Amino acid sequence: MDGRDWSLFLQPYEQAVEELKVKFKTMRVELKIREAYAPIEFVTGRVKRISSILEKARRLGVAPDRLEDGIEDIAGIRIMCQFVDDIHRVAALIRTRKDLELVYEKDYITNYKDSGYRSYHIIVKYPVQTALGFKHVLAEIQIRTLAMNFWATIEHSLNYKFKESLPEDVRNRLKKAAEAAFLLDTEMTSIREEILDAQTEFEEQSNAVSRVLNGIQDLYFYHRVREAAQFQIKFNELFEQQDYHALHTLSIEIGAAIAKAKKNNQS
Repeated sequence: MDGRDWSLFLQPYEQAVEELKVKFKTMRVELKIREAYAPIEFVTGRVKRISSILEKARRLGVAPDRLEDGIEDIAGIRIMCQFVDDIHRVAALIRTRKDLELVYEKDYITNYKDSGYRSYHIIVKYPVQTALGFKHVLAEIQIRTLAMNFWATIEHSLNYKFKESLPEDVRNRLKKAAEAAFLLDTEMTSIREEILDAQTEFEEQSNAVSRVLNGIQDLYFYHRVREAAQFQIKFNELFEQQDYHALHTLSIEIGAAIAKAKKNNQS
């Protein structure tokens, strides 16, 4: 230990992680609105623990005064995708961003590790506004599928247990599991359109139900009790029949009733 104030040292990295999480979650929402599909499933982030920073510095031979540029993943962002193709789409979007500087990329999907590890890594330099001015910190962005993430999480736990000296039989079984995970990703990609169609249909159905029920509540708010009750009865019938096309039509009718109620309230 070099007597540094670790809370102060880690604060810019914690800020970078929180800001990057917000930005990538916002990008997901925007893509969803623009394209009705977002290649990002969800986003997580973490700041490396002090013990992990010191252990990695020891392993890599990084001097205590060189941690900021010698350890690239003190700030870590993980972006999860449904399909392998989504990973490359997200990576391309990150390359075009003006609020961070791309340092380099590591494609462990095309060139996966001997262990079977697959993921796409992007090292970026991110500007953080501190009380003393701008500070650029390094951050690692990992982009992977849900299957890749499941495998990597298990491998990380086993490496921690065995101090990165995995028994031969465990290594071999992990490799087989990695191949199975990649086969799953390949199979999911082959039926990508069917999966997306099903997800879109489910979301449209959910939205239709929400619009109808919210609209009925709005009618109660405008004291249109009889209309609201009639629409509720109609909704119950259509929902029981799972007639989502008719529910969509019903939401339009309710919207017209709300507009009329608003107009009457204003006159």
